Amino acid sequence: MPEASANDPSAGQRPRPLPSVSVVVPTYREAGNLPELMRRLEQVRAASLPALELVIVDDDSADGTERIVAEADHPWVRLIVRKGVRGLSSAVLEGLRQCCNEVAVVMDADLSHPPEKIPELVRAIAAGADFAIGSRYVAGGSTDAAWGVFRWLNSKVATWLVWPLTSVQDPMSGFFAIHRERFARAQGLNPIGYKIGLELLVRCGCQDVREIPIHFADRKAGQSKLSLKEQLQYLRHVGRLMVYKYGPRRPRSLS
Repeated sequence: MPEASANDPSAGQRPRPLPSVSVVVPTYREAGNLPELMRRLEQVRAASLPALELVIVDDDSADGTERIVAEADHPWVRLIVRKGVRGLSSAVLEGLRQCCNEVAVVMDADLSHPPEKIPELVRAIAAGADFAIGSRYVAGGSTDAAWGVFRWLNSKVATWLVWPLTSVQDPMSGFFAIHRERFARAQGLNPIGYKIGLELLVRCGCQDVREIPIHFADRKAGQSKLSLKEQLQYLRHVGRLMVYKYGPRRPRSLS
């Protein structure tokens, strides 16, 4: 292998450090998953993202979440407990608004999303992407065998319904990263249901979208929040985004 030239400006340079990261996790009765989630995130911090904070937004679960976070005694973990309001999408938006760091990563609490992939999502944003997705459906991505054919088919149909909105392979993913400045520029965020990633993808005007392959695991504890009501809400959500993207725009006032 040839030696690096003394005149090579890259010789001896260290890799540029990754941006600071806020990981936003919405929770409702997910106490059983939090110790393992925090343990794995702590390993990610130690390995590559020392400037990482975890922002847990809990919808008043009353399941021991507050005690578990307090006993963990991690200075890099913040718990926000919302009283009198519930909803995954609104919880994520609350967490994003309270982030302190440059890049926000959103993921589920149930350990279906691998925390070890967070550095790859952050690198994509640092390299100039508008949005980075932990994707099940690009080359190298996969889903747990326990996920089942019905859930896989349900996901594929939901993805097919939004092809006029985006060409990405896994727009339904709840595991994604976005720069806080791009999020701050979004207007009219008003998601229905649980697909907040799709809302941000469309309303934040994301053009350069990178998909990072992940293995989507089955949840470790707790119960899925997906219901028929949430699926109907999803259809309403898609309809509203279609109107936003393709409907007539009101002329701007000259005053």
